[in-house]
Amino acid sequence: MQADLNVILPEIVLAVYAMAALLGAAYSGRDRLAVPLVWATAGLMALLAVWIGMGGAGTRTAFDGMINDDGFARFAKVTILLAAAAVLVLGQDYMARRGILRFEYPLLIALSVVGMMVMVSAGDLMALYMGLELQSLALYVVASMRRDSVKSTEAGLKYFVLGALSSGLLLFGASLTYGFAGTTLFSGILAAADGQAPVGLLIGLVLVISGLAFKVSAVPFHMWTPDVYEGAPTPITAFFATAPKVAALGLFARVVHDAFGGVVGDWQQVLAALSLLSMFLGAVAAIGQTDIKRLMAYSSIAHMGYALMGLASGTAFGVQAMLVYVAIYVAMNVGTFAFILSMERGGQPVTDIRSLNLYSRAEPGRALAMLILLFSLAGVPPLLGFFGKLYVLRAAYEGGLAWLAVAGVIASVIGAFYYLRIVYYMYFGEEGEALETGRSPVQWGFLMASAAVMVFGIVNMFGVETMAQAAAATLVH
Repeated sequence: MQADLNVILPEIVLAVYAMAALLGAAYSGRDRLAVPLVWATAGLMALLAVWIGMGGAGTRTAFDGMINDDGFARFAKVTILLAAAAVLVLGQDYMARRGILRFEYPLLIALSVVGMMVMVSAGDLMALYMGLELQSLALYVVASMRRDSVKSTEAGLKYFVLGALSSGLLLFGASLTYGFAGTTLFSGILAAADGQAPVGLLIGLVLVISGLAFKVSAVPFHMWTPDVYEGAPTPITAFFATAPKVAALGLFARVVHDAFGGVVGDWQQVLAALSLLSMFLGAVAAIGQTDIKRLMAYSSIAHMGYALMGLASGTAFGVQAMLVYVAIYVAMNVGTFAFILSMERGGQPVTDIRSLNLYSRAEPGRALAMLILLFSLAGVPPLLGFFGKLYVLRAAYEGGLAWLAVAGVIASVIGAFYYLRIVYYMYFGEEGEALETGRSPVQWGFLMASAAVMVFGIVNMFGVETMAQAAAATLVH
């Protein structure tokens, strides 16, 4: 028992902290403690990321295989923790100035992160569902954090209703899988399939994939994404766009390789179809958007399509490509949302992309950093985003999905339009009412750091490539 608890010690530490802080704040300073709690939670997450990252190699299991602690789980956990810590710090000033910084906010984010850490370590259908629901329940609440806003309340309600539907699909698929395999353990399901899955097991697999596709906002399960991104407060939108995506993709990879790794041909085409639809809908639907948060929602759908392309290859290199891609995607999004958070006029947030007309004249440094991030999101060489796309395209080609790689290139060219349109507004737009200059040095710091990573990361990707390769090797045997 002690050995099992040691495996999940980081999760226990974060969960106990969140519950203790919740009780302590509720009976003492309440919202006056919100700012210290944000910094304390972000600091603890950063420390846990260092602890997990430096925690050594090897593979350990806990609770009879229900939880895995391997290189893949550690890579995903470090990415999730760092992304969550960055977004908490990034949005603190924005939420405090608008009176929506509640003491529950950082603690709900912490509990959501605990769920994500369980998701990427899951070795059993029950552990998978437990992690997924812990993550989701906290996110439903934070999506509607702005209680006096109709849009924020609508975002939380839509997310809740569609999240409940996805959970139902996933549970139905899990029950079918259990009925045919006779076990909920991934290793047992893998042995039961034995290279050739019966029809009932395949239906279970498709339903589980459908439930997970909701979480990564893959088409045709993407319908909640634009409304939730637009309606939720911007710092919470930034969180939705980063850590939960890493967790959901990590769980996706864990399920298809650990539980259904013997029937790659059966799920490869399903993932390829999800990838294709996501890339093209994300690229085409974003063209007509004028709200930058809705535009980032469709951008997110497209980027999940590219990440799923790597996973669809069914190889260890494909998993490595997906991990590299999602790490770069998180770094780009943190910087992009740092810029979006600084967009305001008269003390009020502005999200219309036309408000960026000739922004480069007033803020040349910020405009250049945003240009770098937008070019990287579009996959323009030689920025880091280009190498992320190159990885997944190569993985698809080597996995026998050359047609999907070609489709990915076409979708990337279409998608470049709406990124370049923002650049056009910033540098060549019409004269209009200028935006105010951002007041937060934290937002400025994240924007500049993210842009610098896109430029200087091309040298050796700061070692992410090597770490992702080791992580993928532990998942795909």
